Amino acid sequence: MTRNDKKYEVDPYLYVLLAFTFAITLPGLYLGLFKIHVSPVLGSMVFGVAIFGAAFILSWAAEAIQVDISESLAVAILALLAVLPEYAVDFVFTWKSAHDPQQAHYAIANMTGANRLLVGLGWPFVLFLYVLFKKKKAVVLHSSQRVEIFYLAAATIYSFTIPLKGSLTLIDTAILVSLFGLYTRRMAQMHSEEPEMVGPPRIVVNLPTARRRLVTYLFFAFSGIVIFFVTEPFAESLVAMGARIGVNEFLLVQWLAPIASESPEFIVAAVWTIRGAASSAMKALISSKVNQWTLLIGTIPLVYAISGRAVKPFVLDSLQQHELILTAAQSLFAVAVLVNLKLDRRDGLLLLVLFTAQLVIEQIRLEVAIAYLVLAVVFLILHRRSLLPAARYGLGIRGK
Repeated sequence: MTRNDKKYEVDPYLYVLLAFTFAITLPGLYLGLFKIHVSPVLGSMVFGVAIFGAAFILSWAAEAIQVDISESLAVAILALLAVLPEYAVDFVFTWKSAHDPQQAHYAIANMTGANRLLVGLGWPFVLFLYVLFKKKKAVVLHSSQRVEIFYLAAATIYSFTIPLKGSLTLIDTAILVSLFGLYTRRMAQMHSEEPEMVGPPRIVVNLPTARRRLVTYLFFAFSGIVIFFVTEPFAESLVAMGARIGVNEFLLVQWLAPIASESPEFIVAAVWTIRGAASSAMKALISSKVNQWTLLIGTIPLVYAISGRAVKPFVLDSLQQHELILTAAQSLFAVAVLVNLKLDRRDGLLLLVLFTAQLVIEQIRLEVAIAYLVLAVVFLILHRRSLLPAARYGLGIRGK
């Protein structure tokens, strides 16, 4: 049921901005859709600009749709669309791994790299932008964001079982995809006030109800199509550039490709943070983490089974197990940090320093995983009064 009863003044330049943003995505979409090969440098530029434009369109759609659905569900949809490139890249590696075992390393490397990048770089990025532009000491989350934190905690606790048993199976698919379904259902139940529209979303929300919804859905669809077809060649262009200067291929797949595939949500988060909506920016990044840590990792054994035309486990070697343990440990620390609904400069610095340490010095990744786990225990003790409210809110149980 729509809540929209407000009409906004629309400056003519907003129409120009809207048309320009759509226009800059078209060259990259054309090249990506028809798989036209270009040089790595040109590809990085053209595809990067297309992703930049699509990210803005996606953020505008997520704002406009909040007059019809809850902000939480709108941001969850945005997060899912924004990480489509990550799904596309990882599914390619997983599909190939059924016939080429070497590709399995890349599938896990890409997935774990993307997850750690979101938390270790994305969350501090939002915090420090907020500190810089709004002179605040911390990002304070809304109580409704306990939902994301609860389901991230549930997925994280379960994720520790995967490296322990040494494989991903269709049982993991059923559990993790079910967690994602419960999360989405809970988000749909959330209520929120209609936000104050800024920029091109004003054009959309001024339209009659049926036309507004159609235009909003078209914005979502167009940005999703651009992101889907453009990000993989963008990642390939970046990897090709890295390979030319002698960067290790595994590191390229684990870090450079995820930077490309995660760029839409980073851009959206940056735009919202600079405008003062750091809580919404964090909501988008946390939601992205939830769907990657449930839906993405959960569908790996499904894609693997379909490609191999056989029901068999996706077996993990020792390196892949260590990567998953490190990623799960970071995720647990992230939950412990945010369970009190606040991310301050100390928290952001810890996340960034530990992420940078394991990125720069590969040999200490086990030690960093232990540090994450120890800090998670410390923070959970410090924030113990917030644990029960998070569980109640996540499950939709009314407290006193």
